Order: sequence, then structure tokens, then C-alpha cells
Amino acid sequence: MTEEEQGQHEVVGRVKWFDPAKGFGFVVVDNDGGDILLHANVLRNFGQSSVADNARITVIVQHTSRGAQAVEVREILPPEEEDASPIEDLGETDAASIAALSLEPARVKWFDKTKGFGFANVYGRSEDVFIHIEVLRRSGFADLQPGEAVCLRVIEGKRGRMAAQVVSWEAALREKR
Repeated sequence: MTEEEQGQHEVVGRVKWFDPAKGFGFVVVDNDGGDILLHANVLRNFGQSSVADNARITVIVQHTSRGAQAVEVREILPPEEEDASPIEDLGETDAASIAALSLEPARVKWFDKTKGFGFANVYGRSEDVFIHIEVLRRSGFADLQPGEAVCLRVIEGKRGRMAAQVVSWEAALREKR
């Protein structure tokens, strides 16, 4: 083990905030409340370009002269919903039913956080898949970038194919192992 690795340890906390445009955000640790810098490159190494505020996150932390910094993301869980109202287009679909759907590889066509939705193209299919911002947030993301590779769990909504869950490409690969 190198000297650098000896100063690293795993912590669990929640995302205080993350701004993809600025390229960083902060994690608040559960047990001591200290802030940990989360850089966009560390998040991208995990396979995501953004992360939702209040998402549960497990990271490897290293203390530097500038403070605590995340050097690796181990796990991201969507924010817990205390009084989450159902998403109308998902109907009565519950979490277990969504988790049972197969993952479909896709590429983000566009996503507009201000409008609250976007679309992705599933490989091998001609029609677009609608992605609602609330589905994105409940999947642990705050935003998506055009061209970003993701995996979707898709349902037939009232207006066509709709993402019921968004999973990062890398997380989908880890899930299949």
C-alpha cells in the first residue's frame, strides 16, 4: 500500500450540491458533517456527469492541504423520497416492477433541465424515449449531457416509450457482473 493510499478511507454521506457547469460539488459526511469536495472528473470515472442533490453516496476520501477530497465514487443511491408523489405517466408501476425491466443501452439525444425533460435513442430502435426530470432525479442524476451513454428501463407510457429509470453506463456494466 502506498503512502497516498494509506491516507484514504471510505465514507458515506449525501450530496450537498453538485454543479456540472462548475465541475464540482460537495458531499456532507453522515457521522461528522464535514464537507468533502467532489470533482466532476471523479464523478465521471464512476460513469455519471451529474448527481442529484441529497443522493446517498459512498466515496473514498483523501485529506490534502486544501481539505478532504473524494478520489473515488463507490456507490450512488437516489435521494430518499419521504412523500414522493407518483409520476403520472408511470401509472401504478412500482419500484420492484421497474427493477425487473431489462436495461436498454441508449445515448442521450438532448436533455433540458429547465424544461424538465429530454429524449434518448435506444440502440437498434428508431423511436425516441422520453426522459422526465423527476425520473432522472429519482435515478440519482441531476442532468444529462447530449451524447452521454446511459442504460434505461423503459415502459410504454400514455404518449409512447418513456424512461422509468436511468442508470449510468458503468453502473449497468457493474450490475451485470
